Amino acid sequence: MEYKDPMFELLSSLEQIVLKNEVTQPVTLSKKPNSFSDFEQLRRGTGLKIDDFARVMGVSVSMVHEWESQRITPTATEMKLMRLIHANPTLSKQLID
Repeated sequence: MEYKDPMFELLSSLEQIVLKNEVTQPVTLSKKPNSFSDFEQLRRGTGLKIDDFARVMGVSVSMVHEWESQRITPTATEMKLMRLIHANPTLSKQLID
């Protein structure tokens, strides 16, 4: 029996709900994602300052710098959360407050 990360599963379900009604330019990953280019696109699309982005993601500012410098690849769960934030900007505002 294969292990399924519960956070990944939860974010996958939430992503399906949030992106279900996206008619204009849905944010999806190809079969073999390039995490760095996806991360860059999603990060810029949020419009958040780096410290706010880190807070919403639940990571340190230094971790965001590591992602941006391509030293560390965001996990699949982190990528899903980024896509959700990108697709629904009000979500990030709620998480910051």
